[in-house]
Amino acid sequence: MKTILITGSTDGIGKLTALKLAKDGHKILVHGRNPKKVENTVSEIKNNTSSGRTNGLVSDLSDFESIGRMVSNIPESISKIDVLINNAGVFKSSAPSNQDGLDLRFAVNYFAPYLLTNGLLPLLQKSNSPRVINLSSAAQSTVSLTALSGQERISDQKAYAQSKLALTMWSFAFAKKYPEITTIAVNPGSLLNTKMVQEAYGQHWSSADKGAAILYELGVSERFSNHSGQYFDNDKGDFNKAHTDAYDNEKIRRLLTETGKIVGG
Repeated sequence: MKTILITGSTDGIGKLTALKLAKDGHKILVHGRNPKKVENTVSEIKNNTSSGRTNGLVSDLSDFESIGRMVSNIPESISKIDVLINNAGVFKSSAPSNQDGLDLRFAVNYFAPYLLTNGLLPLLQKSNSPRVINLSSAAQSTVSLTALSGQERISDQKAYAQSKLALTMWSFAFAKKYPEITTIAVNPGSLLNTKMVQEAYGQHWSSADKGAAILYELGVSERFSNHSGQYFDNDKGDFNKAHTDAYDNEKIRRLLTETGKIVGG
């Protein structure tokens, strides 16, 4: 059985994925920023599965110090992480920026997975077959480095699409740097019936189960073990090409250089 951390798993496809995996007996680390919601989700999973192997983690992913505290605390009770699903994401928010002046979309959708994954690297490397699944999107557009660094304000839609491409570009670079970790970027499906989608668009095309089903498969199915550094497009139901920038080594280098300046590492 695997130890699996899913960010943003107190609702939406993260929660559905956590339930599916817990029913198989895996140890699930539920993450959310609201302590009560985390506590309630852990209780719900335990009550709906035969597994008592579910624990909660609380961290505000827009706050990089909060991420650091979570990373520091996890090894106290967890010896290894087999699967990290960077599911948490934000589109609309009442606060457009985090406390560092960075657009909230970039902070939560890109910088948080970057910091969390690199911070948990020692625990991932203790697994026999570690995986990192990064939640990308069909919405991907060329990253403005001035927007990334908080020097340029852009629309919610543009920031979201750019943050998702940044995540995809970094996913591919991470896969090359750490070939022992199967790293896959995934569009779980466009306009799934989740709170984020309803708040952003007021409509949906598919059920949230569609997204949870592919996250479950990508997380634990053996058939995906040889697809590191690739992009799974659940709108197509198969691996597909991401935005062309995700294959541009110079653009990736510039993104990661700027990322290092902003958050270190």
